[in-house]
Amino acid sequence: MLENVQSSTGDVMTTQLRPLSLGEILDRTAELYRSNFLLFAGTSAIFASVMLFTEMVILGVDDLLGYPNVPGHLQWAVATLSVLQMIVILLAAGLSIAAFNRMVAWVYLGEPASIRAAVSSAFPRVRTYLWLMINVGTRAYGPIWVLYIIFFAMMFAVLPSGWLTNPSVMQQPHAMDPVKALQLLMSMLVLGPLFVAAGIYAVLMSLRYSLAMPVCVVESLAAGPAIKRSIELSKGARGRIFVMGLLVYAIRTGLGLLLGFPLIFFAVKHMGQPLPLGLMAVTQIAGFLVNTFIGPIYSTGLTLFYYDQRVRKEGFDIVWMMQAAGLSPHAELPAAAAPESEQPLI
Repeated sequence: MLENVQSSTGDVMTTQLRPLSLGEILDRTAELYRSNFLLFAGTSAIFASVMLFTEMVILGVDDLLGYPNVPGHLQWAVATLSVLQMIVILLAAGLSIAAFNRMVAWVYLGEPASIRAAVSSAFPRVRTYLWLMINVGTRAYGPIWVLYIIFFAMMFAVLPSGWLTNPSVMQQPHAMDPVKALQLLMSMLVLGPLFVAAGIYAVLMSLRYSLAMPVCVVESLAAGPAIKRSIELSKGARGRIFVMGLLVYAIRTGLGLLLGFPLIFFAVKHMGQPLPLGLMAVTQIAGFLVNTFIGPIYSTGLTLFYYDQRVRKEGFDIVWMMQAAGLSPHAELPAAAAPESEQPLI
């Protein structure tokens, strides 16, 4: 049963609709997170728990398959688990991001908010949110995916059979043909710059689509219109969004390194040896903590950027105050979600 934690921000947030600098958005993100810590962290913990449970099940199956030396005829099972893991993570991430955008919108505009309401609001349009994430991911990260496919195709063509699931194969004498090793090295030199270019492209495209989820959630738009609106609405804010993303990434990386120190220490001390499943389980628990406490920050910041851009470009603050005063009852203010029967699925 979902915990029914209520927002403690109150109506004071309705007086804060005005154009904000990057520093003010960061301060307000921290303020929202601090004043609604149980609300935000509780919501994040629900989805982080789903991902943690999935990771633990996969580690258990790996143990049954004979990790670290999985027999070659069971490699299909490892591949199937990887696909299932990606599906669960995509589903949990889509619901989590949608729930956070909805919750921050409520809190920011002084509306009542609870974990139950935020999570429940994400389920009726889950197909739309997942389609939006797939659409945005394909547009932004498509080149990187293609390069990864090429990379693994070369690895499978050059390295001995079973190298991916059975590390002992690589320790056998003459495990790799020197000619093939040279070919692999030359291929890496070619792919390296392409990966860098694809990474830059992914960042630029991600900034264009960065407000698509808040738009989709708050305005109840379908995936395609949400992407188009994000491209237009994010103009003038992409540099600031990039800086916020870097700061959140730095915090997340720092906490991840701190909690993942045992794994790093073992990997450095026992270079080339497979990681123990117990240590990997501890690392997954550390990842759960990172997702729970850091996950809400970026979604909160993006939702604030969404409203900031609407204030700057559409005078959302004036329209909101007019509606609050009863002067413009028919103004289009997508602060609250449309009823389930009115929400498009795709």
